[in-house]
Amino acid sequence: VQLQASGGGLVQAGGSLRLSCAASGRAFSTYAVGWFRQAPGKEREFVVRIGRSGGTSAFADSMKGRFAGSRDNAKNTVYLQMNSLKPEDTAVYYCAADSGYYSTTDYSKYEFWGQGTLVTVSS
Repeated sequence: VQLQASGGGLVQAGGSLRLSCAASGRAFSTYAVGWFRQAPGKEREFVVRIGRSGGTSAFADSMKGRFAGSRDNAKNTVYLQMNSLKPEDTAVYYCAADSGYYSTTDYSKYEFWGQGTLVTVSS
């Protein structure tokens, strides 16, 4: 499966963005999809895992209540809605697909990666 993330951009603090991750290839619905982010000089950070039927894992405390994940299998697309954005949310956001059934935050378990989309939040 091939993934392409989009929807990033420059937004002021307090604003919103919706990221999309479009998949091509067969059987997209058989993969769970994770969102990760990586800020400059920092390690890659888990954001959320979206299960095959759309259920989501818990978010980190820093994102809880502000971010939401969803998917539309008919459109082969996964989404990350980000509200009340803060400058510390600035990062490249990646989506990744996992054929496994164990919910994991470990990015090394995800087999297929999109190219990333940059989100910049100005103060």
